Amino acid sequence: MRLLLADDDEVLLKGLKRTLTSAGYEVMTCTNGSEVISKVEEDDPDLVVLDIMLPGKDGLSVLKEIRERYPDLPVIMLTARSEYVDRVVGLEMGADDYVSKPFSVRELEARIKAVTRRASRTKKSQIRVGDILVDLTGKRVWKGTREIFLTPKEFEILSVLFKNRGVVFSREKLLEICWGYEFLGDSRVVDIQVSRLRDKLEDDPKKPRYILTKRGFGYYCS
Repeated sequence: MRLLLADDDEVLLKGLKRTLTSAGYEVMTCTNGSEVISKVEEDDPDLVVLDIMLPGKDGLSVLKEIRERYPDLPVIMLTARSEYVDRVVGLEMGADDYVSKPFSVRELEARIKAVTRRASRTKKSQIRVGDILVDLTGKRVWKGTREIFLTPKEFEILSVLFKNRGVVFSREKLLEICWGYEFLGDSRVVDIQVSRLRDKLEDDPKKPRYILTKRGFGYYCS
């Protein structure tokens, strides 16, 4: 599991990272609230531990932005014991749990496990990769705060690749999944659809970040 810890106490972060890494977690850290969203986009964590008192941008503001852009991403807030109002507001804004300082690493790890268990029991209707968010139920796609309009076939291909990150799909396999066995057309239709997706989703379609090509094999999501 990949964790992003956001706190301006570097001594605390160092200790948490060492202990949680030894417990089997992959841990990234951040000390400024203004950097949290970019770290989420770059590192794609499974859970964020977010301090309320952060420089640059406070934790509640960051939480609001996370909920707008990554609604399924679990967030545990860190608060001082005196910050009762902030804890209530944080939970109302969508925090999954909170831990009051000072706390033990065992308590934090127990909260992380509880939150991720709850999240895993909830069937995810959305997939995010970097700043791309795919709503599988509503058939909608956003890049950051901007909605991207896809054709049904573009959406189907994107969904297959995003739901199976790292898996390489040949043209023939994508034809089988997205068009069906009865399709008798040219397999290059897949290349055309992927090219259109890249034009819509990538900052530079010639240097794609999301839909990559494994030469001689097919396409995959990074």
